[in-house]
Amino acid sequence: MIWSGRNFSLDFSDGRSRLMGILNVTPDSFSDGGSFTDPKAAVDGALAMVEAGAELIDVGGESSRPGSAPVPLDEELRRVIPTVEALHALRSMPQALRFLISVDTTKAEVARRALEAGAHIVNDISAGRFDPAMLATVAGAGAGLVLMHMQGTPQTMQLDPRYGDVTNEVVGFLRERLAAAKAAGIPAEQIAVDPGIGFGKTVGHNLTLLRRLEAVVSLGRPVLVGVSRKSFIAKMLGPDAAQADALRQGSVAAAVWAVARGAHIARVHDVAETAPALRVIDELRRKS
Repeated sequence: MIWSGRNFSLDFSDGRSRLMGILNVTPDSFSDGGSFTDPKAAVDGALAMVEAGAELIDVGGESSRPGSAPVPLDEELRRVIPTVEALHALRSMPQALRFLISVDTTKAEVARRALEAGAHIVNDISAGRFDPAMLATVAGAGAGLVLMHMQGTPQTMQLDPRYGDVTNEVVGFLRERLAAAKAAGIPAEQIAVDPGIGFGKTVGHNLTLLRRLEAVVSLGRPVLVGVSRKSFIAKMLGPDAAQADALRQGSVAAAVWAVARGAHIARVHDVAETAPALRVIDELRRKS
């Protein structure tokens, strides 16, 4: 199981999971909005995550929390590109820490500019549906791509999500988007998939997908799962979720579960707390 593209390659055959650190350069993201709006603060935050064990940093300039409004192109570029440039410069220094740069966007122009600035991967929550130029942009750059499932849009996804069989429908959607990416000229080895936990799904839908994650793994591509600080965890914790430690601990537990069920990459806010837990579960899986 290899995920590769221009200037990067991740080999998962050793059974070791990877961590993707979340770097939201937004003022309004769900749990960390405003923390990294300054490029220096963003670089410092990325460095801390890499030192704690993150091998990928996912830079996002548009919040996708439920009900969030789209960000104009110029504003998203203003937020994202300076940070990607700074991270790329950091990677280029002698004896620099090694990590991959991902850009979390649904806009082809943001993806193009970020890839030119040094990003390796495009993480598109729309799976290439919102911008018809996205798949061609990724194909032309030879970049990595994450295809994620989402029902509706961030504005509508949590209004009344419904499925006949959530697992089969998510897997069917991802299979169709893999075919669309292939038709656009993106080889399968450049693609990872994400079931989209929390994107157009109830608590029950999310739990079902996590319990049946093997169905997503069966697509044969690396599986990225983002459960960090999601509202379904807060709802399960009830009043305890008001405590930051409780929400972090619940997020770590969900990430460990996902990796135990076959996920290859956990996308998280709390890298330092999650990394030791994943090292343990990786070792347990290898010994079994």
